Amino acid sequence: MVSAPSGAGKTTVCREFLKQTPGVRFSVSYTTRPPRRGEVDGRDYHFIPQEEFRRRIAEGEFAEWEENYGNLYGTSAKTMREFLEKGEDLLLDVDTRGARALKKNFPGGIYVFILPPDLDALRSRLSRRGSEVRETMERRFSRAVEEIREAYGYDYVVCNDLVKNAVESIRSIYRAERCRTARWTGRIEKLIPE
Repeated sequence: MVSAPSGAGKTTVCREFLKQTPGVRFSVSYTTRPPRRGEVDGRDYHFIPQEEFRRRIAEGEFAEWEENYGNLYGTSAKTMREFLEKGEDLLLDVDTRGARALKKNFPGGIYVFILPPDLDALRSRLSRRGSEVRETMERRFSRAVEEIREAYGYDYVVCNDLVKNAVESIRSIYRAERCRTARWTGRIEKLIPE
């Protein structure tokens, strides 16, 4: 589970991590917002109308869902269960509120928070988005500062000073977590004679 304040580079880091880490699947979230330039339905998000999203909420389809800046975002519980039942590793890109909900519903996940190098870099990254009015950018910046406080609730914190460094840190976390004794219990027991 990877979270970050808006503008910290979470999407870029996650995409590069997935390119470099075969075998890890990406959980594509649902959203009601329109696609940004270059985004592809089914790869970046499942873009659906608000009415359909609300119907899915009512039917309990989401493991978590939130409203951000007037748009709805959610993670499919069914998709998560399917991947996990197959024993596949799954990367989720969720906000801090979604991460809190997922911790309750899917214990055992690994939670990573991505920080920007500093607040000036964060402000600069948000302003480069260009398509947003200044008021929206300032609202995102204020919210980002609030979200940084949530980092204490995560297992790991990674600073995105350079994308390649952040990706290598997350890959190191992934490799270490794959080696936890609890994940090897079945195989260890097979090697011990009765």
